Amino acid sequence: MQETAARGELRRELGPWAAASIVVGTVIGSGIFLVPRAMVLRVGTPAMVFAIWIFGGMLSLAGALTYSELAAAMPEAGGEYVYLREAYGPLWGFLYSWTQMWVAKSGSIATLATGFFYYLTNFFPGMDRVFYTLRLPVGPGGGFLELRYGQLLAMGLIIGLAGLNYFGVKLGGAVQVGVTGVKVALILFIIVAGLGFGKAHGMAAAPALPLSGAGFFAALVAALWAYDGWNNVSMVASEVRNPQRNLPRALVWGTGAVIGIYLLANAAYFHVLTGPEVGASARVASEMMGRILGEPGAAAVSIAAMISIFAALNGSILTGSRVPYAAARDGLFFQAVGRVDPHYSTPAVSILALSGWAALLVLSGRYEQLFTYVIFASWILYGMTAAAVIVLRRKRPDLPRPYRTWGYPWVPAAFVVVALALIFSTLMDSPRESLMGIGLIVLGLPFYFYWKKP
Repeated sequence: MQETAARGELRRELGPWAAASIVVGTVIGSGIFLVPRAMVLRVGTPAMVFAIWIFGGMLSLAGALTYSELAAAMPEAGGEYVYLREAYGPLWGFLYSWTQMWVAKSGSIATLATGFFYYLTNFFPGMDRVFYTLRLPVGPGGGFLELRYGQLLAMGLIIGLAGLNYFGVKLGGAVQVGVTGVKVALILFIIVAGLGFGKAHGMAAAPALPLSGAGFFAALVAALWAYDGWNNVSMVASEVRNPQRNLPRALVWGTGAVIGIYLLANAAYFHVLTGPEVGASARVASEMMGRILGEPGAAAVSIAAMISIFAALNGSILTGSRVPYAAARDGLFFQAVGRVDPHYSTPAVSILALSGWAALLVLSGRYEQLFTYVIFASWILYGMTAAAVIVLRRKRPDLPRPYRTWGYPWVPAAFVVVALALIFSTLMDSPRESLMGIGLIVLGLPFYFYWKKP
């Protein structure tokens, strides 16, 4: 996107390694350490867990291949905001930015920061101590709101990373590359320990649970939560060097690397632990490493998880702040959010606004509920974005397309079909949460019509 000099410009300072690190570092958070338990409880057998990891990975790869065409053709700040705007009109772009700002991305940041403090309590149990109770029915489930020392740490971590990204996208990208490299090395250490030094369990296991359609989709949702974030690099497309080449490579190869890491990690878990043991363990990786190396092994997993979450948190702030910024540049959000710092060339106000709101969600304790509500509506927008490849091929046939989606139109169509199935399954399984998620997004309509006025 070409910004005017009067409003400042974003600079293309992210190279191919930074772009790939955003994909890998943002996707791999805490999910790889926690999700296998939820999956095996839903589908019953390790074989089905692997099948769903592969299916979810192929679905994510189909999305990455689809987004590659859009990102290379329109390398602008905002990612899906731009693609939805161009394919369906400004209303749909606005609804995406509204969702990301107030619930989806801010809730994800709050969740990651809180996960960081939970793992830190393994070393400092006092972080989980309540220091103040607000005796009003504003906490989770309508109870009292309990404030913990760890929440203050989580808020400080968010604000600290916001400050780091304020001082230049090059700095934020360099941190992302370094932390992602350390994270991948630690996860590979866990994989090698499990497959190379772990004692294989016996073949005796509990009988397999009968597989149902609801169980399959519930396990798939858990897997897709662990895969979520592969699309984030498209949000900083206006700051990636040679975007026509680097964005497709980062999306496709980064997503492929994540699939490989997840499959190897699960192979290590199920090599040492039986399916029922995985289902009974709240922290699968810690349980496995504890059997191999004892207490130091479990501590190593906590350190790896914190570094993993740190990288995902930095990547989420780096990329997510570009969405409300893009909407503000189009006059569809608060004008100040569209400002670029003249010295650091970053969307400074947008970074601070998104991070500040996410920090407040940490304090409220309601971010997980908000995030659950918006999953349904978010997948509607994801499916529409994938379909935008087909829409824009017809609507704008002359648009330069340096990269064309492999397997078109079947690859984007497959992504859209599975997205529709997930939407339907979620609506049937959680109608209240789904409708409330739609309600949260509809709340943005009066603001859209206000900002849309000349």
